[in-house]
Amino acid sequence: MSISDTVSRCRAHFATGATIPVDARIKALRALERAIVENEDRINEALREDLGKSATESYMCEVGMTLAELRYQLRHVRGWTRRHRVRTGLANFHATSFTVAEPYGTVLIMSPWNYPFMLTMEPLVGALAAGNCCVVKPSAYSPATSAVMREIIASCLPSELVAVVEGGRAENAKLLDQCFDYIFFTGGVTVGTLVMKKAAERLAPVTLELGGKSPCVIAADANLEVAAARVVFGKYLNCGQTCVAPDYILVDERVHDRFLELVEQQISKMFGASPLDNPQWGKIVNEKHFERLLGLIDPTKVVAGGASQRETLQIEPTVMDGVTEYDAVMGEEIFGPIMPIIAYRSVEEAEAFIKARPKPLACYLFTRDRALEDRFLRHVPFGGGCVNDTIVHLATSSMGFGGVGASGMGSYHGKKSFETFSHEKSILKKHLWLDLPMRYQPYTPFKEKLIRMFLR
Repeated sequence: MSISDTVSRCRAHFATGATIPVDARIKALRALERAIVENEDRINEALREDLGKSATESYMCEVGMTLAELRYQLRHVRGWTRRHRVRTGLANFHATSFTVAEPYGTVLIMSPWNYPFMLTMEPLVGALAAGNCCVVKPSAYSPATSAVMREIIASCLPSELVAVVEGGRAENAKLLDQCFDYIFFTGGVTVGTLVMKKAAERLAPVTLELGGKSPCVIAADANLEVAAARVVFGKYLNCGQTCVAPDYILVDERVHDRFLELVEQQISKMFGASPLDNPQWGKIVNEKHFERLLGLIDPTKVVAGGASQRETLQIEPTVMDGVTEYDAVMGEEIFGPIMPIIAYRSVEEAEAFIKARPKPLACYLFTRDRALEDRFLRHVPFGGGCVNDTIVHLATSSMGFGGVGASGMGSYHGKKSFETFSHEKSILKKHLWLDLPMRYQPYTPFKEKLIRMFLR
């Protein structure tokens, strides 16, 4: 079936109204939940093949998070689909006002390769909960996971409800030439810009989950032992191939040496003396990105790691010190296991360094100072983040996740996912027992007084 026929089939199915009843949405979500649970081993094996992930990491960062999000949607979707009353102003006496959430229709979900299962399934779950038909386009860079997802979805959901399109740039281009009611894209800025341009041609709304160079600030009063452990965890999870990984570390010069020492200790503790021999240490997704990352490493500034293994596409957890804004590693989002460390002299200097760059997807601050915390949260722009931790802010369905500026637009997770894939209709239902004549012509001075009184 051609891509245009696939999209047309989904649009025709949505037009029947079959996805509108909340029971139909719950049925689809429960079927997807069962299929994921039954195929966990296959998913883990695909993630190991694509990215070298261990079964534990695959569950923690992909399967488990997806199931948690799915079950959150199941618990709340019935309430979200109900009418919600809102206050009616005196000018509309006597009436009732309420909102109704309706699905957009047929939506396109384009997902990346770094967390190929979670970043496909989580937006899909939200789109189904909102009552949409979906066309899913997983990344060609994670072919094993893409194939497993296609088979899982086909086994539990009809293709007119969710269709999976595999392939590369040609398929992306054909999909973006179709008419969708909403487009949800996760990936890089270059393709994200193209997605937005194509969507604009059809006035289709979009969510763009992009990335950027997310900073991590270590203040002088930070608990350095905890900070080092949590920074190393966040930086090297999935070999650094995480959109919200701390991209570079700004460290107060007064604690720089001690922090660097603790980081090196934590790398050894977590990954062993020889990480390339650790079966739980993953790999870079392909040779293109492997070569790009090697080009970002300045051997003269490496203080830990730096070794690589071309046959397995692996790079050791690497730390670079004495980095400046002019180094190659600071010229682009790293998206790999390289940690640049930059010392700063004052909080004002660190804040200015961050604000001089495009708005990042995440920002992390380690401090015990409440005033400093408030300053960063109110004056430094970023999509979301943590105080005294890294990356875990996205692991909750109670808050939305998304970027701002160059790091994206829109958000999802939990209720935010339902809202993202829904249009909220505003309805005013006017009662018939009273019809105030002041709005009708001819207008008189008395009517004008009444209008002014009601519209205060």
